[in-house]
Amino acid sequence: MLTWPHAHSDWRPWLAEVEPVFVAIAHAVAEREQVIITAYDAAHLAHISTLLQRAGVALGRVHLHIAPSNDTWVRDHGPITVTKNGAPLLLDFIFNGWGDKFDATLDNELIRRLHAQGAFGATPLTSIDFVLEGGSIEVDGAGSLLTTERCLLSPQRNPALNRAAIETRLHEWLGVERVLWLAHGYLAGDDTDSHIDTLARFCSPGTICYVACDDAQDEHYAELKAMEQELQALRSAAGVPYRLIPLPWPQAKYGDDGRRLPASYANFLIINGAVLAPTYDDPADNAALVRLKTCFPDRVIIAIPCLPLIRQYGSLHCVTMQLPADVL
Repeated sequence: MLTWPHAHSDWRPWLAEVEPVFVAIAHAVAEREQVIITAYDAAHLAHISTLLQRAGVALGRVHLHIAPSNDTWVRDHGPITVTKNGAPLLLDFIFNGWGDKFDATLDNELIRRLHAQGAFGATPLTSIDFVLEGGSIEVDGAGSLLTTERCLLSPQRNPALNRAAIETRLHEWLGVERVLWLAHGYLAGDDTDSHIDTLARFCSPGTICYVACDDAQDEHYAELKAMEQELQALRSAAGVPYRLIPLPWPQAKYGDDGRRLPASYANFLIINGAVLAPTYDDPADNAALVRLKTCFPDRVIIAIPCLPLIRQYGSLHCVTMQLPADVL
């Protein structure tokens, strides 16, 4: 899934820069699987269709729908899919703009609008009165969920619930057996309160890759070292340490206002037979691609230039949401 950037969002000044990133993502994904794209209105849909056609995107695998949105971060306003009784079930959690930092009224309604249009076929949708963003959780497919205290315990999300209550709900709704918490780790410029998908990711049930800062003068050094030590202390469901793969640290990137931007190589997207990897016109890009190949030896690693995305403080994984094939 992609929610396409538009002139009614904060992307307005940078549409010419950011739309090619979305075209590149759509092109790479459509070569291997179906793509659902949400347009703001009919004129926007026609514009997107023209862009995709010019780029040679396999339009037979693209499904275009209309639903107004505030922004593009479908990882956080999109549905989280679980399997129930052998069939997919879409879970529509509340999205409140990362703790009421931004207006997200339209984003919070988007999935229900698409579902009413038949965008997900006959797949049922359940709305849940609980704030949860897709970027705040990372699962291994085998019962373990990794997350951060800064985000899930944020008082601006579910203030009436403590850690134990949140864990109980994650077990119930997502079917996970274990919740692994990180107390450390952040990226400057990040608006999400340390989403896990910018920090550490499961590559397999026994392997975690993570951002590692090797510059002792960098503001992130102490926090990411502490996060690394937390990851080293974690044990898999089998009771053994995880295989930990550190990802390279890119040079500091800054926006026009001088604010540091959250460039992270951990914000990759796993698709059928491939991994789409963000690059940032940085000397560390090639090393990051090589490192990700060691994490996913059986998949093709495809570089997607994502420097324009971090202008709005997110990256490749943040603007995408995967669905199982049975949904369509």
